[in-house]
Amino acid sequence: MEELQDITLVCKDCGQPFVWTVGEQEFYQQMGFNNPPVRCKECRDRRKAERNNQNYDNGNY
Repeated sequence: MEELQDITLVCKDCGQPFVWTVGEQEFYQQMGFNNPPVRCKECRDRRKAERNNQNYDNGNY
């Protein structure tokens, strides 16, 4: 099995590079995720907050 290393990826929303750590990669593997993240943590958090606000505004909470 190949040894994991930190990988630098580029966020598809803001275009900034971010590091996908070995620990995050191991978590993805444990969860059964096959693809690396496409957004940095800040953009993922922003999208999650927007979805939560939209659900709240629509009465889905």
